[in-house]
Amino acid sequence: MDVSVVIPTCNRPNLAVRAVRSALDQTHGDLEVIVVVDGPDEATEKALAEVGDPRLRVVVLPVRGNAPNARNVGAREARGRYVALLDDDDEWLPEKLATQLALAAASPAKSPVVASRLISRTPRADSVMPRRLPADGEPLSEYFTVRKGLFYGDGFIQTSTILAPAELLRRIPFTVGLRRQQELDWTLRAVRDPDVELIYAAEPLVLWHQDENRHRISLEMPYEQQMTWLRANRELFTPRAYAAFTLSVMSSMAAPSRRGRHFRELLTEARAHGRPGALDYLTHAQIWALPPGLRHRVRDMIMGNRVNAA
Repeated sequence: MDVSVVIPTCNRPNLAVRAVRSALDQTHGDLEVIVVVDGPDEATEKALAEVGDPRLRVVVLPVRGNAPNARNVGAREARGRYVALLDDDDEWLPEKLATQLALAAASPAKSPVVASRLISRTPRADSVMPRRLPADGEPLSEYFTVRKGLFYGDGFIQTSTILAPAELLRRIPFTVGLRRQQELDWTLRAVRDPDVELIYAAEPLVLWHQDENRHRISLEMPYEQQMTWLRANRELFTPRAYAAFTLSVMSSMAAPSRRGRHFRELLTEARAHGRPGALDYLTHAQIWALPPGLRHRVRDMIMGNRVNAA
């Protein structure tokens, strides 16, 4: 079997079924779909039972462990050579797996990890992300974190775009308990392996639904926990990337508290352990000066609708 699709879910039966159908409708059909239900959830089990496709397997966990743990369980259950990750509130375009498998087959790396662009859909706009792909020789931690514009970054990776060897995901699992930046954490740890190459499909292959009236982990702001993770993983970043991440992502998590000590703490952290540039300081300042809603509107206006331009 070529691919095991792993979908963690909890208490979202309609979304889980939509994700499952987008996986089963792939043009590459040599696959299985493993839905890991994160804790007892009768409604989701019932909805999935009605899908009626023998390629679907459902694993119900006895207690909740959250998405990283569910992904790790799915990787251990996988029978395919590759594991493709899919969040329950996202969808794949039909050629997603075929495109990524072709890129993996063409790679000289023993363990190719293949991501892709995606269509980010909000009530206000559609946009294609990432805005650009990594340049040759560019440190990936800098690609993911260093901004070229005041209101947005260019580099990006999202869980539902990732296809990786099953063996790699079993050897380098997701960090259980981490609430934010789960795919960044996993990717930066994985690419330290000399056998791993990160490849991007240039076309968008995933539809990333960002409905603003629905809970998403990516909207949570666990500042203290994330600072602990960042400080424990400084070696994953170049000094330039460490400063950029601290003064953008961490600043965004801290700013809603309006606590001056967090503003100063982040500046101290970036200067002591990173190499901030002028744009990093400006980013930090605008995050604290502008309300989040206004920042998001400005960002969307600047990015515009990039689907057709990608």
